[in-house]
Amino acid sequence: MKQILLCVAVLSVLPAHALDGDVVVHDPSTIVSQAGHYYTYGTGNGIPVLSSEDGWTWHRSGSLMSAVPGGKVGAEVLARGGNNTWAPDIIHVGDNYFLYYSAPGTQPRSAIGLLVGRTLDPQSPDYRWEDGGPVVWSDGIEDSNAIDPGVLHGPDGKLWLTYGSYFGYIRLVELDPATGKRRFPGRAPVNIAINSEASIPIYRDGWYYLLVTHGSCCQGANSTYNIRMGRSRKVTGPYLDNMGVDMIEGGGKLFAASRGRHIGPGHFGLLDLGEGVQKFSLHYEADLDRGGVSVLDVRPLLWRDGWPVAGDNLVAGTYSIESARTGTVLELAVQGFPVGGFRQRRGGPPGSGIVGNAPPGAGSPSGGPPPEPQVSASILDQEPAQVAAKWPTRTGVRLAPAMLQAHQKWVISPVAGAGGYPGAPFFRITIAGTERSLTANEGELVAAPFTSAPEQLWRIDQLTDGSYRITPKAIPGMTATLALSAAGSSTPTLAKFDPASDRQRWLLRAP
Repeated sequence: MKQILLCVAVLSVLPAHALDGDVVVHDPSTIVSQAGHYYTYGTGNGIPVLSSEDGWTWHRSGSLMSAVPGGKVGAEVLARGGNNTWAPDIIHVGDNYFLYYSAPGTQPRSAIGLLVGRTLDPQSPDYRWEDGGPVVWSDGIEDSNAIDPGVLHGPDGKLWLTYGSYFGYIRLVELDPATGKRRFPGRAPVNIAINSEASIPIYRDGWYYLLVTHGSCCQGANSTYNIRMGRSRKVTGPYLDNMGVDMIEGGGKLFAASRGRHIGPGHFGLLDLGEGVQKFSLHYEADLDRGGVSVLDVRPLLWRDGWPVAGDNLVAGTYSIESARTGTVLELAVQGFPVGGFRQRRGGPPGSGIVGNAPPGAGSPSGGPPPEPQVSASILDQEPAQVAAKWPTRTGVRLAPAMLQAHQKWVISPVAGAGGYPGAPFFRITIAGTERSLTANEGELVAAPFTSAPEQLWRIDQLTDGSYRITPKAIPGMTATLALSAAGSSTPTLAKFDPASDRQRWLLRAP
């Protein structure tokens, strides 16, 4: 148990923020959504439930077993395993939600039980969970430990379950999508990996990927959990890592490890938000900023060279906002001033009409070679106070070549209390050193004093290629969801996001 581009700013090398609210959980399931609400389930008495209205602020919402007749592990599951509820996983298939949970006794004697529900909303009159009995189990003697289920609904409509831990093999069985139960109980499970736990398969572009958790859990900041992976053209394996080592022989390419103040990542879950936005859920065995407890997190999922890459949440900082299509950057529509001041320019040849601005005696003799360039002191960064005196309080925005000028530097920072979306808060985007904030004004873009209005709150999703989609929370007078778009090399606008286009893809760079 328990990028094409990847061009992000240097500031984003560490996780930006933790989720908001009550996120204490161990062994979280894959996050699932229904009617705009998000749910995950974890290890603990009765299978604790965490829910969120936006995917950013989370709340503890009781236990799932309270909605099961009898309120506890079913008799058949108990007979095969024990009276524990660990490490669940959940999937939506047709009209049903299938939740699989670990019910270990004295390990490796354990069972994986099934619960079936029609809704995730505890306020619905249809909210209840039915005991589906044990799906797989281990007898305490065989080379397997039936815990840590992970479930995949494949592209061919087939349903698969992986399970197991360090007591033996990671195993795979096929399930019946109509009932959630094992489809061929007489067939032996397929052994696909060793030396791991918390396994789960995912699928992309003709490949099946098996993500597993290595290392030790449940020791707080001394835990050594990390996530590793292999891939196969067949769901049954063999799953090889990037070095060609089979996971049944201990192989596994590193996906995520401890960094900074978050120790022991484990229990991967895929959250596909569509239109090129994928994220993954996980827990850290210890969040040192929360006293070392185990917490839920959601991070961007990127893809590079046919492998998933663990992205990092955006950090607050100063960025240039560059169009992936045109290479131009977002700026205030004001008169710019070259960094370091205007340069001297020699006049053109006689009759050219090009007039020089060099002081007398600075040019070369008539017909002679130009003067040699002279290296001088480094030019300091341009500060808004140097150039902003004549900027209007409210102005338009445009795209222009990057020149490191003050009106091209944007501070991106989270807005407290404004809510968020899966894995991140809403941000404000403001010219550094000023209150001029990017604003969606009835389909047009302007920079105006920040008021926390919805049209000044921005959702910034990292796409699977590493670029970003930037979307206002709301647009006055409009109901459509539109994204920041490059209509040309100089004109930013708002438009419907097109996953096949670069117009709505942006790179955030440290200026």
